[in-house]
Amino acid sequence: MRVAPADPGERVMSLHETTLKIVTNLDRAAIEAKLVEVRTAAQSQGFEPLAQMFAGIEGMPRAQIQERVRNALRWMGDKPQLKNLADHLELIELNLPNLN
Repeated sequence: MRVAPADPGERVMSLHETTLKIVTNLDRAAIEAKLVEVRTAAQSQGFEPLAQMFAGIEGMPRAQIQERVRNALRWMGDKPQLKNLADHLELIELNLPNLN
């Protein structure tokens, strides 16, 4: 899947096989769904510690989600093989203020 910018000046994040459009209007359901995708991808790639950071994320209070996303990004900092997942978490981090 490839998402191209609608406007030539629009900023996009490049990922492994996709281009991720920077979206800052994700609601709680969309944020949680993306975190589940990250958890599933981490499990399938054998990164169980990362997957565990997002276990039970559904319905979790905003502060706990924020803490887990930031801890995960720190944990992933020295793991270039997780760049794709880190890009997704950075997008989620931009949307954390939308959690209610």
